Amino acid sequence: MRRSTCLLALLLHGAVALAQVPPVPGLTAQPPAQVEAPKDALGRDTPRGTVLGFMNAARNGNDEAGTLYLNTNLKGKAASDLARQLFVVLDSRLPARLADMSDRPEGSLRNPLRPNQDAVGTIATANGPLDLLVERVSRGSAAPVWLFSRATLDAIPDVYAEIDLVSVDRYLPRLAKIRIAGIRVFDWITLLVAGPLIYYLLGLLSPLAAPVAALWRRRRARTGAHIVAPAGTVIPGYVRLLVLAALIRWSQSGVDLPFIERQFWTAVATMLGIVAATWIMLLVNEYGERYVERRLGHREYAALLRLVRRLADGTVIGASVLVTLHYYGVDPTAALAGLGIGGIAIALAAQKTLENVIGGLSIIFDRAVQVGDSLKFGDTQGTVDSIGLRSTRIRTLDRTVLSVPNGQIANAGIETFSARDKFWFHHFVSLRYETTPDQIRAVVDGIDKLLASHRAVERESIRTRFFRLGPFSLDLEVSSYVFAADWSAFLEIQEQLLLELMRVVTAAGTSIAIPAQTLHMTEPLPPDATARRAGPSGQPAERPSPPGKASEPARIVNN
Repeated sequence: MRRSTCLLALLLHGAVALAQVPPVPGLTAQPPAQVEAPKDALGRDTPRGTVLGFMNAARNGNDEAGTLYLNTNLKGKAASDLARQLFVVLDSRLPARLADMSDRPEGSLRNPLRPNQDAVGTIATANGPLDLLVERVSRGSAAPVWLFSRATLDAIPDVYAEIDLVSVDRYLPRLAKIRIAGIRVFDWITLLVAGPLIYYLLGLLSPLAAPVAALWRRRRARTGAHIVAPAGTVIPGYVRLLVLAALIRWSQSGVDLPFIERQFWTAVATMLGIVAATWIMLLVNEYGERYVERRLGHREYAALLRLVRRLADGTVIGASVLVTLHYYGVDPTAALAGLGIGGIAIALAAQKTLENVIGGLSIIFDRAVQVGDSLKFGDTQGTVDSIGLRSTRIRTLDRTVLSVPNGQIANAGIETFSARDKFWFHHFVSLRYETTPDQIRAVVDGIDKLLASHRAVERESIRTRFFRLGPFSLDLEVSSYVFAADWSAFLEIQEQLLLELMRVVTAAGTSIAIPAQTLHMTEPLPPDATARRAGPSGQPAERPSPPGKASEPARIVNN
């Protein structure tokens, strides 16, 4: 064992020493340097770069550059004509979704059997859907590039002959053709003027649909279903947004718009659809909150339901933002990671708040305290006014409002008066010492009959006993439980019982004892009485007191 330990220490020492030896120049193996492949000057390194580069070149009238994006054997004018036809087809039919095109040098790899081929879109033709394909081609020693495939180029002339769209350029004045951020002024005016106008006009159609809406409401009322929309709302705003988005998509199919403008209007229609869907989901959350609150019928669940609704609303809005980012090709992974780290920091900084929120949830679910309960919390006594997620408000007997954090309520002892199923009627009846045993028995029997005859008193719990000989009175203990709706009702019943109990005592020929004291005084002695009472040795000599004179000190007798 000792040899193995020494050998292990020697090996470790050698390894450390070897690690501290400086490397010998020329003998240290260096990793081979990775040579970055040169980027293509025309942007044909990725499928998206090929499509955008071709569209820009063809739009600027550079036919020679446009032919460099085609995988064809045509030369000269034939290649230029094919490039022009391809541009018209793409500019009018290519789906305006750049996010669907791969921006990686290896492509999207959607089809593992054809890794060097990628689809940039699908268009509708007379012969069915046509996939617009680009393929990765290697030419000589240069890096491979993405070009429009031969199969796609063979189908372009037939698709070009099918295009029969209405071009709005010929009807527009020159001023309307001016472009701002690549979009014509006509499109901006249509968006900012025609869009709100159509939205407003759709709202004016509400009276026309009023009879149909009234019939629908009557049928829903017969089935007992809850009507979500108010009586005066026929065409809500989210419906008008959906109709406006549908009109935009429909108009795109019959109007010849450039690709960049189709991207613009497609983005507008998509945003209208996202806003309308978010609007609908928020209304669904509101309806769900009111429905659950109506079914539960407990006021203490209001704060919890409001929290759940806010969380649901935040989830809906967050999902709509993520969908929007995904539509524009933005990867929200980094933002979500940052939000996660920020959430951890916020959770650490808000420990007390989270403690109170969790305490509020435990109070609500356990129903240890409910709204309207009369309770005693420490030295505070009052009624629960409301239960929130962070604190509970208690209306004290002084009619002030005390806000107590839920974390303290969840960890403290609370005496709830409202949770009592019955109230304790417990009193001591003090009778005078002049009361005879027969009178005491009469009082005991009378109290038992009184309690047994009352309909609010629990008969099994009735107990009346001669309890003790008190310092001032003869004490009887009266105990029973009383059924009452609340504390006020119990006080009323208790008042009736106490008045009848006094009548029972009076009927027995006795009365309630009053604490009293009797003071007995002695006659004071003359000044020389002390000397005469002393004996020869100085000890006081006893002398009988004269008749009728009290020689003992004053004493107090309790009555």
